[in-house]
Amino acid sequence: MTDLATGAAILGTGGGGDPYRGRLVAEQAIKSHGPVRVIQPEELDDDGLVVPLWNIGAPVIGMERIEKGDEGVRALRALEAFLGQKAVAIAPVEVGGSNSTMPVRAAALTGLPLVDCDGMGRAYPEVQMITPTLFDIPATPATLVDAAGNCIVLQTTSNLQTERIARAVCVQMGGRAAMAGYPMTGRQIREAMIPGTLSLALKIGRSLREARARHDDPIQAILDVTGGFRLFSGKIVDVYRRIAQGWARGHFDVQGADETVRVDFQNEFLIAQTLSGRLLCSVPDLIMSVDSQTGEPVTTESLHYGFRVTLLGIPCNGRWRTPGGIALGGPGYFGYEQAYQPVETLIWEGE
Repeated sequence: MTDLATGAAILGTGGGGDPYRGRLVAEQAIKSHGPVRVIQPEELDDDGLVVPLWNIGAPVIGMERIEKGDEGVRALRALEAFLGQKAVAIAPVEVGGSNSTMPVRAAALTGLPLVDCDGMGRAYPEVQMITPTLFDIPATPATLVDAAGNCIVLQTTSNLQTERIARAVCVQMGGRAAMAGYPMTGRQIREAMIPGTLSLALKIGRSLREARARHDDPIQAILDVTGGFRLFSGKIVDVYRRIAQGWARGHFDVQGADETVRVDFQNEFLIAQTLSGRLLCSVPDLIMSVDSQTGEPVTTESLHYGFRVTLLGIPCNGRWRTPGGIALGGPGYFGYEQAYQPVETLIWEGE
């Protein structure tokens, strides 16, 4: 589980929840209920119901607010009851931090298999920012469950409305809730989700651990697996973070030898650019901050002054580089004037 949590946190671009806590609760569930069977999308029956699970809210709240641990299962059962159909499998909605390990826990508690896929190939801050939206697959019916036992069933007119209403409900639930939504058939999972992302996260975590054991460069191990790039290295000299509208919003500054880079975030890292305005990387490509010595991911909730970090840029899944993908999750959606440019193009231009 350690390798999976670490690799998922790297792909999670700073968000998706605390990987350490997520790993602990998943390990406890596996210890108590037995191992989880991971299956490939090709193994699903065409018409079987698959339910993605995730946590919604600001990741920093997840570090402070104790959960009961069964919220994901209760969200799943509530959605099954509404649909009048039992799920044949569980899927992660995103790969990142605890949002990759929360479905593992639910799979252990229910005995359902876990599908090796997700809907982003990374983590994103809003519910509609998922590849099934590009295939016109609705997010609802969906359910939200909190630690106090409250449960809400949503039926909305669009995936964007699902985000807006679910976010408001989440705020009233204390800023953190479990969610089940985007119910799909096996056929839709194969069409719309991104396959192999749990395996990729596991491979990243394993490569990082083995590189450290060999005293090799741990950051290069990450780049070798992901095809990513080193963007910048330096010391964190400023962190501005606040909880607003159900997200962790803010920025942090990394000071190097000759210039300073600012990274903005909304749960996840959105854009990295120098204070002079040179763009290094932006959504939908992945931006990650890792410890410069160990390669361990430094997520939005763990950013602190004085950390020595290296910023990485990782190319996103090709679906996000289509016009529809860029409109759904590119810099323009978040209000930035810069047009999206692939991270590899920005690297070549900066050389």
